Amino acid sequence: MDTVEKANLERQRKWAKVKKVGEGAYAVVYQGREVATGRKVAIKKIKVGQFKDGLDMSAVREVKYLRELHHQNVIELLDVFSSKTNLNLVLEWLEADLEKIIKDRSLVFLPSDIKSWAVMTFRGLEFCHRNFVLHRDLKPNNLLIAADGQLKIADFGLARDFADPGYKMTCQVITLWYRPPELLFGSRHYSSAVDIWSVGCIFAELMLRTPYLPGESDIDQLKTIFRALGTPTEDDWPGHTKLPDYMPVGQFPKMPLRDLFTAATADCLNLLSKCLIYEPRKRVSARDALHHPYFFALPNPTHPSKLPKISTQASSHPHEDTDGNVEMDELGPGVRALPPNKLKRKLSSADEGRRPLARRLDFSQSSLGSP
Repeated sequence: MDTVEKANLERQRKWAKVKKVGEGAYAVVYQGREVATGRKVAIKKIKVGQFKDGLDMSAVREVKYLRELHHQNVIELLDVFSSKTNLNLVLEWLEADLEKIIKDRSLVFLPSDIKSWAVMTFRGLEFCHRNFVLHRDLKPNNLLIAADGQLKIADFGLARDFADPGYKMTCQVITLWYRPPELLFGSRHYSSAVDIWSVGCIFAELMLRTPYLPGESDIDQLKTIFRALGTPTEDDWPGHTKLPDYMPVGQFPKMPLRDLFTAATADCLNLLSKCLIYEPRKRVSARDALHHPYFFALPNPTHPSKLPKISTQASSHPHEDTDGNVEMDELGPGVRALPPNKLKRKLSSADEGRRPLARRLDFSQSSLGSP
Protein backbone atom coordinates (compact mmCIF):
# COMPACT_ATOMS: atom_id res chain seq x y z
CA MET A 1 0.00 0.00 0.00
CA ASP A 2 1.52 3.33 -1.03
CA THR A 3 1.47 6.54 0.99
CA VAL A 4 -1.57 8.00 -0.78
CA GLU A 5 -3.65 4.85 -0.27
CA LYS A 6 -2.63 4.68 3.37
CA ALA A 7 -3.60 8.30 3.97
CA ASN A 8 -6.94 7.76 2.23
CA LEU A 9 -7.66 4.69 4.38
CA GLU A 10 -6.88 6.65 7.54
CA ARG A 11 -9.31 9.38 6.52
CA GLN A 12 -11.97 6.83 5.64
CA ARG A 13 -11.70 5.26 9.11
CA LYS A 14 -12.37 8.63 10.77
CA TRP A 15 -15.98 8.64 9.57
CA ALA A 16 -18.90 6.22 9.88
CA LYS A 17 -22.15 6.22 7.91
CA VAL A 18 -25.22 5.96 10.15
CA LYS A 19 -28.22 6.02 7.80
CA LYS A 20 -29.18 7.06 4.30
CA VAL A 21 -31.10 10.34 4.23
CA GLY A 22 -31.37 11.03 0.50
CA GLU A 23 -30.48 9.74 -2.96
CA GLY A 24 -30.22 11.27 -6.42
CA ALA A 25 -29.05 10.12 -9.82
CA TYR A 26 -25.39 10.72 -9.04
CA ALA A 27 -25.04 10.70 -5.27
CA VAL A 28 -26.34 9.22 -2.03
CA VAL A 29 -26.35 11.31 1.14
CA TYR A 30 -25.90 9.70 4.55
CA GLN A 31 -26.10 10.96 8.06
CA GLY A 32 -22.74 10.06 9.52
CA ARG A 33 -20.56 10.65 12.53
CA GLU A 34 -16.95 11.27 13.38
CA VAL A 35 -15.77 8.07 15.03
CA ALA A 36 -13.52 9.74 17.61
CA THR A 37 -15.99 12.38 18.83
CA GLY A 38 -19.44 11.26 17.72
CA ARG A 39 -19.96 14.57 15.92
CA LYS A 40 -22.82 14.37 13.42
CA VAL A 41 -21.85 14.95 9.77
CA ALA A 42 -23.27 14.47 6.29
CA ILE A 43 -21.45 12.08 3.95
CA LYS A 44 -22.18 12.57 0.26
CA LYS A 45 -21.20 9.45 -1.68
CA ILE A 46 -20.74 10.29 -5.35
CA LYS A 47 -21.08 7.33 -7.70
CA VAL A 48 -17.87 7.83 -9.65
CA GLY A 49 -17.82 4.47 -11.39
CA GLN A 50 -20.77 5.13 -13.69
CA PHE A 51 -19.09 8.03 -15.49
CA LYS A 52 -17.14 7.25 -18.64
CA ASP A 53 -14.53 9.89 -17.78
CA GLY A 54 -14.11 8.43 -14.30
CA LEU A 55 -15.30 11.41 -12.28
CA ASP A 56 -18.45 13.48 -12.58
CA MET A 57 -17.59 17.13 -13.27
CA SER A 58 -20.08 18.31 -10.64
CA ALA A 59 -18.09 16.36 -8.03
CA VAL A 60 -14.88 18.01 -9.22
CA ARG A 61 -16.50 21.42 -8.98
CA GLU A 62 -17.95 20.81 -5.53
CA VAL A 63 -14.66 19.64 -4.05
CA LYS A 64 -12.67 22.38 -5.75
CA TYR A 65 -14.79 25.29 -4.59
CA LEU A 66 -15.61 24.06 -1.10
CA ARG A 67 -11.88 23.58 -0.48
CA GLU A 68 -11.37 27.24 -1.38
CA LEU A 69 -14.37 28.93 0.27
CA HIS A 70 -14.40 29.21 4.05
CA HIS A 71 -17.20 31.37 5.43
CA GLN A 72 -19.90 30.90 8.04
CA ASN A 73 -22.60 31.24 5.37
CA VAL A 74 -21.09 28.62 3.05
CA ILE A 75 -21.32 24.91 3.87
CA GLU A 76 -18.06 23.50 5.21
CA LEU A 77 -16.25 20.59 3.57
CA LEU A 78 -14.62 18.63 6.39
CA ASP A 79 -12.89 15.83 4.50
CA VAL A 80 -12.74 13.85 1.26
CA PHE A 81 -11.94 10.17 0.82
CA SER A 82 -12.42 7.52 -1.84
CA SER A 83 -13.78 4.00 -1.39
CA LYS A 84 -13.95 1.47 -4.23
CA THR A 85 -15.50 3.39 -7.14
CA ASN A 86 -17.00 6.14 -4.97
CA LEU A 87 -15.85 9.57 -3.88
CA ASN A 88 -17.08 10.61 -0.44
CA LEU A 89 -17.46 14.22 0.65
CA VAL A 90 -17.74 14.76 4.41
CA LEU A 91 -19.77 17.92 5.04
CA GLU A 92 -21.02 19.66 8.13
CA TRP A 93 -24.43 18.39 9.20
CA LEU A 94 -27.26 20.86 8.59
CA GLU A 95 -30.74 20.44 9.98
CA ALA A 96 -33.04 21.64 7.16
CA ASP A 97 -33.23 23.76 4.04
CA LEU A 98 -34.99 27.03 3.37
CA GLU A 99 -37.50 25.41 1.01
CA LYS A 100 -38.85 23.20 3.81
CA ILE A 101 -39.11 26.19 6.13
CA ILE A 102 -40.98 28.23 3.50
CA LYS A 103 -43.42 25.37 2.88
CA ASP A 104 -44.10 24.69 6.58
CA ARG A 105 -47.31 26.63 7.05
CA SER A 106 -47.18 26.15 10.82
CA LEU A 107 -44.31 28.66 10.87
CA VAL A 108 -45.03 32.37 10.97
CA PHE A 109 -42.45 34.65 9.35
CA LEU A 110 -41.85 38.10 10.75
CA PRO A 111 -40.33 40.84 8.57
CA SER A 112 -37.20 40.60 10.72
CA ASP A 113 -36.93 36.86 9.93
CA ILE A 114 -37.01 37.47 6.18
CA LYS A 115 -34.39 40.18 6.61
CA SER A 116 -32.14 37.79 8.52
CA TRP A 117 -32.30 35.02 5.90
CA ALA A 118 -31.73 37.59 3.16
CA VAL A 119 -28.67 39.14 4.79
CA MET A 120 -27.08 35.75 5.44
CA THR A 121 -27.67 34.76 1.80
CA PHE A 122 -26.09 37.98 0.55
CA ARG A 123 -23.17 37.55 2.96
CA GLY A 124 -22.34 34.08 1.73
CA LEU A 125 -22.81 35.11 -1.89
CA GLU A 126 -20.69 38.25 -1.51
CA PHE A 127 -17.85 36.06 -0.27
CA CYS A 128 -18.22 33.72 -3.25
CA HIS A 129 -18.27 36.62 -5.72
CA ARG A 130 -15.36 38.36 -3.99
CA ASN A 131 -13.39 35.21 -4.66
CA PHE A 132 -14.52 35.01 -8.30
CA VAL A 133 -16.93 32.09 -7.91
CA LEU A 134 -20.37 32.00 -9.51
CA HIS A 135 -22.75 29.58 -7.78
CA ARG A 136 -25.19 29.17 -10.68
CA ASP A 137 -27.84 27.18 -8.82
CA LEU A 138 -29.17 29.31 -5.98
CA LYS A 139 -32.65 28.23 -4.86
CA PRO A 140 -34.29 27.66 -1.47
CA ASN A 141 -33.34 23.98 -1.16
CA ASN A 142 -29.67 24.83 -1.74
CA LEU A 143 -29.76 27.21 1.22
CA LEU A 144 -29.31 24.95 4.24
CA ILE A 145 -30.00 25.82 7.85
CA ALA A 146 -27.71 24.84 10.72
CA ALA A 147 -28.90 23.95 14.23
CA ASP A 148 -27.91 27.46 15.40
CA GLY A 149 -30.00 29.04 12.65
CA GLN A 150 -27.12 30.07 10.40
CA LEU A 151 -27.94 29.86 6.70
CA LYS A 152 -25.35 28.12 4.51
CA ILE A 153 -25.05 28.18 0.74
CA ALA A 154 -24.61 24.59 -0.46
CA ASP A 155 -24.33 22.47 -3.63
CA PHE A 156 -21.52 23.93 -5.72
CA GLY A 157 -21.89 21.31 -8.45
CA LEU A 158 -22.61 23.99 -11.09
CA ALA A 159 -20.22 26.63 -9.76
CA ARG A 160 -17.35 28.06 -11.80
CA ASP A 161 -14.71 30.76 -11.88
CA PHE A 162 -15.46 34.01 -13.64
CA ALA A 163 -12.16 35.88 -13.43
CA ASP A 164 -11.62 35.74 -17.21
CA PRO A 165 -14.61 37.46 -18.84
CA GLY A 166 -13.70 36.51 -22.42
CA TYR A 167 -14.58 32.81 -22.18
CA LYS A 168 -17.96 31.43 -23.01
CA MET A 169 -20.04 29.69 -20.35
CA THR A 170 -23.05 27.45 -20.71
CA CYS A 171 -26.47 29.07 -20.38
CA GLN A 172 -28.00 25.76 -19.23
CA VAL A 173 -27.54 26.45 -15.54
CA ILE A 174 -29.72 27.62 -12.63
CA THR A 175 -33.04 25.91 -11.89
CA LEU A 176 -35.69 27.32 -14.23
CA TRP A 177 -37.75 29.33 -11.73
CA TYR A 178 -34.61 31.14 -10.53
CA ARG A 179 -32.93 31.55 -13.95
CA PRO A 180 -32.40 35.13 -15.18
CA PRO A 181 -33.67 36.27 -18.59
CA GLU A 182 -30.19 36.66 -20.12
CA LEU A 183 -29.64 32.91 -19.72
CA LEU A 184 -33.11 32.14 -21.07
CA PHE A 185 -32.13 34.18 -24.16
CA GLY A 186 -28.96 32.08 -24.52
CA SER A 187 -26.26 34.46 -23.28
CA ARG A 188 -22.88 32.73 -23.05
CA HIS A 189 -21.10 35.73 -21.51
CA TYR A 190 -22.46 36.65 -18.10
CA SER A 191 -21.44 37.70 -14.63
CA SER A 192 -22.27 37.47 -10.94
CA ALA A 193 -25.56 39.20 -11.80
CA VAL A 194 -27.06 35.78 -12.63
CA ASP A 195 -26.79 34.79 -8.95
CA ILE A 196 -28.31 38.11 -7.87
CA TRP A 197 -31.43 37.44 -9.98
CA SER A 198 -31.78 34.07 -8.22
CA VAL A 199 -31.51 35.74 -4.82
CA GLY A 200 -34.20 38.22 -5.86
CA CYS A 201 -36.53 35.31 -6.68
CA ILE A 202 -35.75 33.69 -3.31
CA PHE A 203 -36.30 37.01 -1.50
CA ALA A 204 -39.72 37.32 -3.16
CA GLU A 205 -40.53 33.70 -2.28
CA LEU A 206 -39.81 34.35 1.39
CA MET A 207 -42.41 37.11 1.35
CA LEU A 208 -45.01 35.23 -0.73
CA ARG A 209 -44.44 31.74 0.78
CA THR A 210 -44.73 30.39 -2.77
CA PRO A 211 -42.37 30.54 -5.80
CA TYR A 212 -42.50 33.98 -7.42
CA LEU A 213 -41.82 33.12 -11.08
CA PRO A 214 -42.78 29.45 -11.67
CA GLY A 215 -42.54 28.79 -15.42
CA GLU A 216 -43.07 25.41 -17.08
CA SER A 217 -40.58 25.76 -19.96
CA ASP A 218 -37.96 28.24 -21.12
CA ILE A 219 -40.51 30.20 -23.16
CA ASP A 220 -43.13 30.03 -20.43
CA GLN A 221 -40.52 31.17 -17.92
CA LEU A 222 -39.86 34.29 -20.00
CA LYS A 223 -43.60 34.96 -20.25
CA THR A 224 -43.94 34.51 -16.49
CA ILE A 225 -41.13 36.99 -15.85
CA PHE A 226 -42.53 39.53 -18.33
CA ARG A 227 -46.04 39.24 -16.90
CA ALA A 228 -44.65 40.06 -13.47
CA LEU A 229 -42.10 42.73 -14.42
CA GLY A 230 -43.20 43.93 -17.86
CA THR A 231 -41.69 43.16 -21.27
CA PRO A 232 -38.26 44.84 -21.50
CA THR A 233 -37.57 47.50 -24.11
CA GLU A 234 -34.22 48.44 -25.64
CA ASP A 235 -34.12 51.34 -23.16
CA ASP A 236 -34.62 48.91 -20.26
CA TRP A 237 -32.10 46.39 -21.55
CA PRO A 238 -29.93 47.54 -24.46
CA GLY A 239 -28.92 44.75 -26.83
CA HIS A 240 -31.13 41.99 -25.45
CA THR A 241 -32.78 41.43 -28.82
CA LYS A 242 -29.35 40.46 -30.21
CA LEU A 243 -28.84 37.59 -27.75
CA PRO A 244 -28.47 34.14 -29.39
CA ASP A 245 -31.86 32.69 -28.42
CA TYR A 246 -33.89 35.90 -28.38
CA MET A 247 -37.48 35.61 -29.49
CA PRO A 248 -40.46 37.90 -28.85
CA VAL A 249 -42.82 36.28 -26.35
CA GLY A 250 -45.51 38.92 -26.04
CA GLN A 251 -45.96 42.44 -24.75
CA PHE A 252 -46.86 42.82 -21.09
CA PRO A 253 -47.15 46.05 -19.08
CA LYS A 254 -44.92 46.69 -16.10
CA MET A 255 -46.82 45.97 -12.88
CA PRO A 256 -45.83 47.77 -9.66
CA LEU A 257 -44.26 45.38 -7.15
CA ARG A 258 -46.45 47.01 -4.51
CA ASP A 259 -49.54 45.40 -6.10
CA LEU A 260 -48.28 41.93 -5.09
CA PHE A 261 -46.03 42.64 -2.10
CA THR A 262 -48.58 44.70 -0.23
CA ALA A 263 -46.99 44.41 3.23
CA ALA A 264 -43.39 45.14 2.20
CA THR A 265 -41.66 48.37 3.15
CA ALA A 266 -40.40 50.82 0.53
CA ASP A 267 -36.80 49.83 1.32
CA CYS A 268 -37.64 46.14 0.92
CA LEU A 269 -39.27 46.67 -2.48
CA ASN A 270 -36.39 48.87 -3.59
CA LEU A 271 -33.86 46.14 -2.85
CA LEU A 272 -36.05 43.51 -4.54
CA SER A 273 -36.37 45.67 -7.63
CA LYS A 274 -32.58 46.14 -7.79
CA CYS A 275 -32.13 42.35 -7.81
CA LEU A 276 -34.62 41.92 -10.65
CA ILE A 277 -33.40 44.58 -13.10
CA TYR A 278 -33.33 43.24 -16.65
CA GLU A 279 -30.00 44.86 -17.58
CA PRO A 280 -27.47 42.60 -15.77
CA ARG A 281 -24.88 45.37 -15.42
CA LYS A 282 -27.39 47.47 -13.48
CA ARG A 283 -28.39 44.76 -10.98
CA VAL A 284 -27.22 45.38 -7.46
CA SER A 285 -24.05 43.53 -6.44
CA ALA A 286 -24.01 41.37 -3.32
CA ARG A 287 -21.63 43.85 -1.69
CA ASP A 288 -23.88 46.83 -2.43
CA ALA A 289 -26.94 44.88 -1.33
CA LEU A 290 -25.37 44.43 2.12
CA HIS A 291 -25.13 48.23 2.39
CA HIS A 292 -28.73 48.80 1.29
CA PRO A 293 -30.91 50.85 3.70
CA TYR A 294 -33.28 47.87 4.02
CA PHE A 295 -30.80 46.05 6.25
CA PHE A 296 -30.26 49.05 8.53
CA ALA A 297 -33.90 50.07 9.01
CA LEU A 298 -36.01 48.69 11.83
CA PRO A 299 -36.79 45.96 12.59
CA ASN A 300 -33.26 44.62 12.85
CA PRO A 301 -32.65 41.14 11.45
CA THR A 302 -33.70 38.34 13.77
CA HIS A 303 -30.76 36.66 15.46
CA PRO A 304 -30.18 33.31 13.67
CA SER A 305 -30.81 31.36 16.88
CA LYS A 306 -34.29 32.92 17.13
CA LEU A 307 -35.41 32.17 13.57
CA PRO A 308 -38.37 29.82 12.92
CA LYS A 309 -37.32 26.17 12.80
CA ILE A 310 -38.96 22.96 11.69
CA SER A 311 -39.52 21.18 15.00
CA THR A 312 -42.20 20.56 17.57
CA GLN A 313 -41.46 23.99 18.98
CA ALA A 314 -41.34 25.72 15.61
CA SER A 315 -45.02 26.57 15.36
CA SER A 316 -44.75 29.08 18.19
CA HIS A 317 -42.35 31.68 16.89
CA PRO A 318 -40.31 33.54 19.51
CA HIS A 319 -41.72 37.02 19.00
CA GLU A 320 -39.43 40.00 18.65
CA ASP A 321 -37.86 41.37 21.76
CA THR A 322 -34.63 43.13 22.62
CA ASP A 323 -32.80 39.80 22.65
CA GLY A 324 -34.27 38.45 19.44
CA ASN A 325 -32.78 40.94 17.03
CA VAL A 326 -29.23 41.81 16.18
CA GLU A 327 -27.36 44.59 14.52
CA MET A 328 -25.96 43.81 11.08
CA ASP A 329 -22.40 43.25 12.28
CA GLU A 330 -23.48 40.60 14.79
CA LEU A 331 -24.76 38.25 12.09
CA GLY A 332 -21.25 37.29 11.13
CA PRO A 333 -17.74 38.64 11.09
CA GLY A 334 -16.29 39.95 7.89
CA VAL A 335 -14.02 37.37 6.29
CA ARG A 336 -11.21 38.52 4.05
CA ALA A 337 -10.90 37.33 0.50
CA LEU A 338 -8.58 34.39 0.02
CA PRO A 339 -5.03 35.44 -0.89
CA PRO A 340 -3.94 34.95 -4.49
CA ASN A 341 -1.59 32.09 -3.65
CA LYS A 342 -4.54 30.17 -2.20
CA LEU A 343 -7.07 30.90 -4.90
CA LYS A 344 -5.64 30.70 -8.40
CA ARG A 345 -7.88 32.27 -10.94
CA LYS A 346 -7.49 30.26 -14.11
CA LEU A 347 -10.85 29.55 -15.63
CA SER A 348 -12.23 26.03 -15.23
CA SER A 349 -12.82 23.93 -18.31
CA ALA A 350 -16.09 22.70 -16.88
CA ASP A 351 -18.23 24.66 -19.35
CA GLU A 352 -16.22 24.55 -22.56
CA GLY A 353 -14.38 21.25 -22.11
CA ARG A 354 -11.09 22.64 -23.35
CA ARG A 355 -9.37 24.43 -20.46
CA PRO A 356 -7.57 22.80 -17.52
CA LEU A 357 -9.00 22.81 -14.03
CA ALA A 358 -7.96 25.84 -12.05
CA ARG A 359 -6.22 23.65 -9.52
CA ARG A 360 -5.17 20.02 -9.43
CA LEU A 361 -7.43 18.24 -6.97
CA ASP A 362 -5.57 17.24 -3.84
CA PHE A 363 -7.56 15.19 -1.34
CA SER A 364 -4.85 15.20 1.30
CA GLN A 365 -5.89 16.21 4.78
CA SER A 366 -3.64 19.26 4.78
CA SER A 367 -5.42 20.63 1.73
CA LEU A 368 -8.69 20.88 3.64
CA GLY A 369 -7.44 23.32 6.23
CA SER A 370 -8.40 26.97 6.36
CA PRO A 371 -6.63 29.29 3.93
